[in-house]
Formats: sequence, structure tokens, C-alpha cells
Amino acid sequence: MGALLGKEKPLKEVLRENKRMINRAVRELDRERAALEREEKRITVDIKKMAKEQQMGAVKIMAKDLVRTRSHITKFIEMRSHLQSCGLKLQTVKSHQAMSDAMKNTTKAMMKMNKAVNAPAISKMMAEFEKENMKTEMMQEIMGEMLGDAMEEPGDEEETEKIVSQVLDEIGISFGEEIPVGPTLGTGTETATYSGPQKVSVGSTVGAGGTHSGYAAGGGGDSTLNDLETRLNNLNNGD
Repeated sequence: MGALLGKEKPLKEVLRENKRMINRAVRELDRERAALEREEKRITVDIKKMAKEQQMGAVKIMAKDLVRTRSHITKFIEMRSHLQSCGLKLQTVKSHQAMSDAMKNTTKAMMKMNKAVNAPAISKMMAEFEKENMKTEMMQEIMGEMLGDAMEEPGDEEETEKIVSQVLDEIGISFGEEIPVGPTLGTGTETATYSGPQKVSVGSTVGAGGTHSGYAAGGGGDSTLNDLETRLNNLNNGD
């Protein structure tokens, strides 16, 4: 009816109708086969009855009928197998059609999503996030330096140096017992002799420029704080 009106049926509806027809044909074949099997049993009983009565002509005729019945039963079983094979092929086509529809819908959804996503805006947002994150880290460093300076007591540095020197002196004694200090080679002809284990003192370590190996003399912490503040101001001015 849809074809007469010029409107084609969708593939899903066509597959459903064909599958319904195949199932109907299989049920009809099953009914016919069941009827033939009942007829086979009846003919077998009649053959036995005629054989007991010594009616061999009738026995031969019914035997031919029995052979034909069994042949038709075999044909019906074969036809049912072919119909089931057709039904499986239709089911496969239906699965392919469902997969095609799913891929089509997925493609449409991905296209809409890609159109909705603004790549330049995301790049700009990431750049701003990185910038703000760097500001936050600098602010944390500045606040840490300021809080450290505010919480520091006048005698804390000397007490800290004293404790560190005491701990390193103990470590130096342990190293002196296990790994002795090697002899120093001079520039002249004399050879330095080993005078036994020596202690290592933190306070006596001097760099090439005559300054202590820890913080540089003259307020190294203040210069670091000023540098952080300068970098933070540059970032704020960049906005």
C-alpha cells in the first residue's frame, strides 16, 4: 500500500515484515511435518496389520506410500532449515543496519560537539590559567618570605647556627673515623703528610670570594623577596 502511494517503507519495517513471513512459513512447515509423521505412524500400523492378515499386495502399496511420506518429511525438514538460514541472514542485515544508524548518530553528535567547542577560547583560557597559577605561586613565596622574617626572633639565627654546627661536628667525627681526609698536594717539592682524622667545621668553610658557603653576606633574603615582587608586578602590568 505504501508503494502504491509513492511512499517507500523504511528498511526496519521491511526487515520486520520479511522476518514475520519467514516465521509464518516455518510454523506451517512444522504443522505439515507433524501431520506427515502422524500419517507415517498410521501407515506403519496398517502395514503390520495387513502383513498379519497375509495381504501382501496391500502391504506393498502401503510400503510405497510410507516411502513417499518419509521423503516428504525429509524435504520439509530441509525447507525449514533453508527458511531458518534466510531468517538468520535477515537478522544479520538488521544488525548491520542498526550499527550503521548508531555510527551515523554518533558522527552527528561528534560534529555538533566539535562545532560547539571553541579551540581559540580554550587556548586563551589555558594561557590565563597558567598566568594566574604563576601569580599564585609567587604570592605564596612572597608571603612565606614575609612571614618567615616576621616570625624570626633576634637570637634564632645564632641558636640555629649553633645547633647545626653541633650536629655537623658529630657527623664529622663519624666521617673522620671511617673516611680520613686525604693529604693535600702543595706546589713545591715538599709532600704533605697525613696527620690523622680531622673534623669538618661549617663556620670555617669559605668560598672563592671570601664569603660563607650558605647565604651571601649583605641580606640575600631581601634580594630574593624584591626579585619575586618585581616579577609579580611585571605579571600584573602584563594584564
